[in-house]
Amino acid sequence: MIKGLYEALLPVKDMNRSLAFYEKLGLEIAHRGDSLSFVWIEKGISWLGLWEGEQVNTPYHPSLRHIAFRVDYEDIKQAKQWLAAKGIAVREVFGFQPIAPIVLPNRPQAHTAIYFDDPDGNLLEFICPIELDTSDQEQMMYLHEWEELQSKRGKE
Repeated sequence: MIKGLYEALLPVKDMNRSLAFYEKLGLEIAHRGDSLSFVWIEKGISWLGLWEGEQVNTPYHPSLRHIAFRVDYEDIKQAKQWLAAKGIAVREVFGFQPIAPIVLPNRPQAHTAIYFDDPDGNLLEFICPIELDTSDQEQMMYLHEWEELQSKRGKE
């Protein structure tokens, strides 16, 4: 029955500013409204709704005001530079400085991710699975450290 996630919504303060930001990320405007607009993540497959209103004042919590965008492995390795070229800073998370993507161990899965904020403080994430159903990774680390371990193990 379920084929995927079609829609997620984030609160915003200024619709025009937010639409310009998400267009800078390469997302196409699907619908522009006064207080509710949508941008395509994958046209016809998933979109992100931006809702202008007082909810933007809701304090951030990981279960609220957070969206993760799936990206390819080679792209995530360049994500910090790609974002910087657009004037978007990567942020510190989980005690890791914003120097490179990090590896998130959720055994038996492992993902690599990098984090940044939109203009309203909504936490955005680029994420890529790196091991599915087979990971024995127990510690968070930078992606380049994980790649070195994989190379030593002959797994990469």
